Amino acid sequence: METLKRLLIRFSKWEYAGLCLLVLVTLVLHFSVIMQPDEPLFDEQHYIPDARLIIDGEGTERPEHPPLGKLFIVAGIKLFGDNPFGWRFFPVILGTMCIVFFYLICRRLNLSKRVSFLATFLIAFETLSFVQASIAMLDVYSLVFALAAFWLYLRGNYVMSGVAVGLSALAKLNGVLVLPVIGLHWFLVGWKRPRRFLLSMLAAPITFIALMPLFDYAIWQKWLNPVTQIERMLKLSSSITNAQYPDAGSRPWEWIFTYPEVMEVMPYWWTPPYTGIISPTIWVLIIPVAIYITYKAIKGNTPVLLPFSWFFGTYLIWIPLSLITDRVTYVFYFYHTVGAICIGLAMVLFRLLDIAEARKTGKFRWSIRLGVPFYLLLHLIVFIIITPLPPLSIVWQESPYILTTPESIWWSIPLYLLLYIFTLRFLGLDKGLRPGQLNGSVIGQESPVD
Repeated sequence: METLKRLLIRFSKWEYAGLCLLVLVTLVLHFSVIMQPDEPLFDEQHYIPDARLIIDGEGTERPEHPPLGKLFIVAGIKLFGDNPFGWRFFPVILGTMCIVFFYLICRRLNLSKRVSFLATFLIAFETLSFVQASIAMLDVYSLVFALAAFWLYLRGNYVMSGVAVGLSALAKLNGVLVLPVIGLHWFLVGWKRPRRFLLSMLAAPITFIALMPLFDYAIWQKWLNPVTQIERMLKLSSSITNAQYPDAGSRPWEWIFTYPEVMEVMPYWWTPPYTGIISPTIWVLIIPVAIYITYKAIKGNTPVLLPFSWFFGTYLIWIPLSLITDRVTYVFYFYHTVGAICIGLAMVLFRLLDIAEARKTGKFRWSIRLGVPFYLLLHLIVFIIITPLPPLSIVWQESPYILTTPESIWWSIPLYLLLYIFTLRFLGLDKGLRPGQLNGSVIGQESPVD
């Protein structure tokens, strides 16, 4: 018993203990619903039949998309069968890898373990991020390589970062938006060694053009000209306009300004409820966080420069693109931007805690000390209600919306409680923080208890 206790204490002090818990919990939740529904949902209705055609040697009927994401779906079916587990296995695994890369990115930004864990907690239990990592769409494959590219870039491995950007674009074309994020960040931090950086970033288009014929061969069983294929993809993609399909999607500014309307038009499935929706606890703070990271970027705060560049390159850039091209866009495109908001929000929350702890008494101090744990609890409750998870779920098909309570999965309640208690203890919020305990936590100098 003493040995087990010592092992648990050592594990709790391990750098990646909190990350391992988040990964374990999200995997359990994903696999608890992976077989539901037992038929393709939302855009799975396009990609799964297309994967079947590829397996049967008939090529693809989705030529507007690059091949890599489609091949992941094919691989899942070949490994585990043409069933929900086979369709969704790789999205779950790569979605979990996104969580790991995200935490590593936070640490490379010199954020403390607590700030990094908080940001990772926020994104791990964010509705849009969880749902997109639960289903056989292309976005999760693109995002995992995008996050790998950010991490490799922050490590100074520019060539491999460029390769990861190319793979992100090979999974879905909007992966190319990783380049302006990295480019803007490199410029803001001082554009050092420009020749080395620019030559290294050439690895992105080289990877894209070099690997596309190989992936296309796996689909078509013949060699195709990558330049012709790129021209075809761009032509087909640009033809999907709001003028032609007026009710198909939503404009980028609507994602953060007209939440109820967006919420109503993006149900992926009804029972269990899969919904393309940004968590309300995140959505309501997008604009304040964007203002904060912009202000801090202008002031020269180094850690905030990546989330600022990230927000600009994967979200703000969609506004002029939408106006110029009239291309149909969807709220789940914000999936690539959620990480920037979660990093900024974690920094804001810890900054508020720092300010509160600097005051020995006062309503502000206690409101922050109680408000942050309450916010985290609310974030978790909203996640439970909106996502297709036990013990409560919203049924979007009904009007007004109703809650269902699956009777066979109440085991999840202790899991959520343990997760919440661990989060409070890990962040030092369970018994209150001593004055000065959080000083330097945002910028990366660990507090004494770390």
